[in-house]
Order: sequence, then structure tokens, then C-alpha cells
Amino acid sequence: MKLLAFALLGVSLILAQAASAAGTPQGFAVQEPSKPLPEIQFEDGAGQPRTLADFHGKIVLVNIWATWCAPCREEMPTLDRLQAKLGGPDFEVVALSMDRAGPDAVKKFFAENGIEHLALNIDTSAKAMFALGALGLPLTLLIDREGKEIGRLIGPAEWDLPEMVEFIRSHFAIN
Repeated sequence: MKLLAFALLGVSLILAQAASAAGTPQGFAVQEPSKPLPEIQFEDGAGQPRTLADFHGKIVLVNIWATWCAPCREEMPTLDRLQAKLGGPDFEVVALSMDRAGPDAVKKFFAENGIEHLALNIDTSAKAMFALGALGLPLTLLIDREGKEIGRLIGPAEWDLPEMVEFIRSHFAIN
């Protein structure tokens, strides 16, 4: 299973580098027109069911990740800082873990790495990952206020860099 994950990660990184020519920060690929997403189900840190529809009306950056994924672990603090900068009624980072070990593994990772601004969300079945077309981890999708995909980035990124923050603010009217 881990060998398959590493192979998929390699493919993801190659695709991410190819996308970097698109002219958006860090190769972020904008989807025009925006496209509907399948309804995915996951749980929050309290074990309560969640779906993407719960975030209707917000711009949402959904990051599909796992604690065993080295690039995911490296980018998680940048997602936490992005949530601290932009999070609010108009924008939310949804870090959706695919850890089969359950929420305790994610809680431990968050505590050990000072992740304070991200809510715990988890799909131990990894069905969401496949429904969203993830070929590897991490995969990040930008979703509009209507719940449609407006862009994605395959592979890790530094989400709190000024050019990425400005890209999100200016293109999606976030304060």
C-alpha cells in the first residue's frame, strides 16, 4: 500500500511541475469553468459527520493529506498559517486527513507540530480521496461558494507565501 502511495506521489509531483507553467502561484491549476464536485463524507474531530455542503457560502481550500505523507507533513504548518491569515466567514482551510489510524494520530500530529488554526477532519476509508480524483497526496482543491471546484494543486505548496495569499484574496474577494 505504501509503495503504491509513493508511486502515486511521484506521478503527482511530475504533474505538479508540469502545471507550474500555468502562470498561477506554485503551479496552481485554475478550472474554467468551475466544475461540480461529488458529495464526499467525512468526520470532524468529535466524530460528527460532515460534507462539503457544510461549507456552502465560503471559499474553501480542501487539502487531502495524511500524517504518514512526508510532503503533507511539511506543508501542514503553511496551511495552518493560511487559515490564521484568511480564515473567517468567507474562507476556510479544510485539512482532510486520510489516516486509517484515526483521529488520535491527527491530534498527535497537530499537537507535536503546533497546528492551532485548523479543525480536525478525517476520512479513515479514504473514499473522499478517490472521489475527488487524487492520484497521490497531498492534493488541494479550491472550492467556490457554490461548492464547485475552481482550481487544484497536485503536490505540496507553501500556502502562506505572500503571492499565494494575494492570489486567493484578489481572485476570490476575501478580506
